[in-house]
Amino acid sequence: MPSAEKLAKKNEYFQKLINLCVNTPSALIVKIDHVASKQMQNIRIALRGKAVVLMGKNTMIRKALQIGHEQYPEAGMDALRAQMKGNLGFIFATNCSLDAIEECLGKHVLSSAAKSGQSSTCDLDIPAGPTGMDPSQTSFFQTLNIATKIVKGQIETVSSYQILKKGEKVSASAAVLLTKLGFKPFDYKMEVEMVFQDAGVFPAAVLKIQDSVLIQKFMSGVANMAAFSREVGIPTEAGLPHAMGNAFRNVASLVSDISFTFKEVETVKAFLENPEAYAAANPVASAPAAGGNAVAEKKEAKKVEAEEEEEEGDVDFDLFG
Repeated sequence: MPSAEKLAKKNEYFQKLINLCVNTPSALIVKIDHVASKQMQNIRIALRGKAVVLMGKNTMIRKALQIGHEQYPEAGMDALRAQMKGNLGFIFATNCSLDAIEECLGKHVLSSAAKSGQSSTCDLDIPAGPTGMDPSQTSFFQTLNIATKIVKGQIETVSSYQILKKGEKVSASAAVLLTKLGFKPFDYKMEVEMVFQDAGVFPAAVLKIQDSVLIQKFMSGVANMAAFSREVGIPTEAGLPHAMGNAFRNVASLVSDISFTFKEVETVKAFLENPEAYAAANPVASAPAAGGNAVAEKKEAKKVEAEEEEEEGDVDFDLFG
């Protein structure tokens, strides 16, 4: 049975996590596989005063979230508890944005050598050329069936060789050879797995969405709503501007040829009475029309020339017939 001191520490941890989930409902759920203690300490220092980094065992985290869900059912801790699988931790944004936290994590990257049995996180090729190793160490290359030759007292690889494939485990021979060659192929950092915000859990890809994309999608939805409301004849806030615009065009077309007028339609009538003045004031708008007229004039000229040639041909035929 745990001692009173351990129980007090557990309860303190539970309350801390629950309070953060309730009072600071914006956090990153990060994966901390292969993250060194020194690296984590540097991240804590960099985020001091801006965010709270909280780690713990999964059993304790799940227990705390279960207790918190019973106390605060609307805080979304049940959804958060369902995602706690693997070596995960929390970074709660107390005085900064989630993007600032992610940027800080990207600055603390640690390069590491390949270890036997671990899964490769990248593809790696040994390039062709000198390796800097003496001829007595050719056995390391022979184990992996890498073609080599001896040039000027050192081993050279004949062609490039893919020694690591992403997702596959690193063999013992590959790990030893990469260590001797001085390769550190793996970069380890806190990887953002999920986002906890407003009582919901979202994939990390949410942070990559730009404001322009959100605005574009929102405006597309507004356009669809306006079109739907106009089609079924139900007035909505999105469709009213289009309905009013169509109504004004109908009214303008009705009063364009009669003496009746009002302030809003005076500009339309002025345009109809003197379209050349409008074209002069708006050269960009009138450019396509002008271009169309030029094309029409060219076609008319070609047509006249063709008719003249036909007439000349008929005259010649009459003279020499």
